[in-house]
Formats: sequence, structure tokens, C-alpha cells
Amino acid sequence: MFLHVTDAKYIADYRVWLKFNNHKKGEVDLAKEVSWGEVFEPLRDQNYFKNFKIENDTLSWENGADLAPESLYELLIQQNKKKK
Repeated sequence: MFLHVTDAKYIADYRVWLKFNNHKKGEVDLAKEVSWGEVFEPLRDQNYFKNFKIENDTLSWENGADLAPESLYELLIQQNKKKK
């Protein structure tokens, strides 16, 4: 099954609530993911960061930055394990 982000909501800081096409959902902190790379530089501004959209089945931003849905899913699983 190919993973797709089907819904996303900005929470605060660099935290986003995500829902995937396999019905898995939860919160991810993307602070580390947007802290490196030239394309992610504008996303360090939280006002810019929170203006994402779902495009091509994942989160994307106006400047062309995006994160693979598989990476977002893996972050969701990893970060939820740490909370337990």
C-alpha cells in the first residue's frame, strides 16, 4: 500500500496532526526535519511553516519544499513510541 497524507492540521511550533490513508493518525514534530537544507530554510519561520497544504499526497509548501509521506509516517510511529 502506498501511503498518502489525507488530512493535516497545524498544532503549534513545528507540530502537525496528520492522518494517513491507512487510518493511522497522530501528531508529529517536524522541527528537526526543517532545520537542514536550503529548500527548508523558509520553513524555519513558523508563520511560513504553518501555511502548508496537502499536494501530491503529502505536506508541501509554496516554495516547493515537501516531505515524503513515508518519512512522515515513520516519524509518527517513532515519536509515538517515545511517548509511551
